[in-house]
Amino acid sequence: MSNAGIALGLMMAALLAAFVLSLRFRGAQSLEQWSVGNRGFGSALIFVLLAGEIYTTFTFLGGSGWAYARGAPAYYIIGYAAVAYTASYWLLPAIWRRATAWRVISQPEYFARAFNSTWFGTVVAGVGCFALIPYLVLQLKGLGILVSETSYGLISYEVAICIGTFATVVYVILAGVRGSAFTAALKDTLVLLTVVGLGIALPVTLHGGITPMFDTLIAKRPDFFVLPDKGLSGTWYASTVLMTVFGFYMWPHTFGSVFTARSEDAFRRNAVLMPLYQLVLLFVFFIGFAAISAVPGLEGAEIDLALLRVTGQTYGPWVLGLVGAAGLLTALVPGSLIMMTTATILSRLITSLHPASAEREVQIARLAVPLVAAVSLIFVFSRDQTLVTLLLFAYAIVTQLFPSIMLSLCCPQRANAVAALAGIVVGVGTVVWTTFTRVSLSSLLPSMPSAVTDMNIGVLALLANVLVLGVLTTLLPRQTTN
Repeated sequence: MSNAGIALGLMMAALLAAFVLSLRFRGAQSLEQWSVGNRGFGSALIFVLLAGEIYTTFTFLGGSGWAYARGAPAYYIIGYAAVAYTASYWLLPAIWRRATAWRVISQPEYFARAFNSTWFGTVVAGVGCFALIPYLVLQLKGLGILVSETSYGLISYEVAICIGTFATVVYVILAGVRGSAFTAALKDTLVLLTVVGLGIALPVTLHGGITPMFDTLIAKRPDFFVLPDKGLSGTWYASTVLMTVFGFYMWPHTFGSVFTARSEDAFRRNAVLMPLYQLVLLFVFFIGFAAISAVPGLEGAEIDLALLRVTGQTYGPWVLGLVGAAGLLTALVPGSLIMMTTATILSRLITSLHPASAEREVQIARLAVPLVAAVSLIFVFSRDQTLVTLLLFAYAIVTQLFPSIMLSLCCPQRANAVAALAGIVVGVGTVVWTTFTRVSLSSLLPSMPSAVTDMNIGVLALLANVLVLGVLTTLLPRQTTN
């Protein structure tokens, strides 16, 4: 059998296992059953579901790619999730209590109830879908990279993306959230096996050990493990961690996972356990560092290939296929949840205008899945960006929901939909304008020191959001009609 055949065979085995798991949960009769599993998940399923959403192709390929190309700035990936997990001990139970009392199953419905405004829920749905598209693009790009590289170029990047997207669409329609949760358990097992194994084996094989690897890199590039004075500096690092912490649970699919829990205690247990999962990222970084000398010269979007290139070159098709299988599931699980969440939001919006039965609601959601995938494919082929760049842009968008959610939890009597809308519009507008016009703080404020101009633009947008929300909240009364 050829190298491509061996590697692709292992990936197909993982995909087949995921589909077998999904078939156990086919035939959901309501949107609540399909999207939130009838709110029956315990601590274990909540753990694997959240890990399935959070540890994606970005972690698998983007993390190693940034370690390969950037060095110290990649450490932000470890920092933000650990802080967010700590915050979840208080944040998620508070959200769960209100969501369960209201029987809501999507993020827009939660905001509509919290702010007593159906139109505001529609706005939140728009913001959430807008942020999810680049996040889904990230997963599809990761799928394309995995299949193309694992096939040793036999399958082109473009064809690989189309095949992966089709497989994800079919999987979502069949599986629902329960299928994704059980597949996430398989994914976690493969990721731990491959990432930890390679994180130890590659430094030993290529450098004689982890310590010699660091000694070699430090000798060649003394500043590689130190944040630079400008650009991706300490200011950038701190502001990026801050932005991603605030946005961590604002993703519509992550927010929606809160609704699947049987009790709020599940979140407190996971707040203690989830930070341990961050240790896996150390081995992701070790892979990226080991690849620097083994596969030199990767630049731009090619840095996301570092893990696959060094694995295939060093260990051959069997190990590459196992890595590809794990990577495929890191794209399939979050990709399926993103599609499912977006389709659920669209179904709820449609049925709010034209009421339908429970069976009809879930049918509409399933029909919306291919539409979501098609829109995402347009963006996949229209922009050439690294996985980290895509994620940070999407984070900057979704983080703009955080001030409103905190207002609804801390001062529900002051929650005003108009004030919240104004803050979100200012925040999202700032992110979109600066991103698409390529305007930066250094170009806007050329005389300011880098300690100011290196700030992540998402934090600047968040500050503007909070300012507008705060001022209007004090001036406007709580809205009392839907």
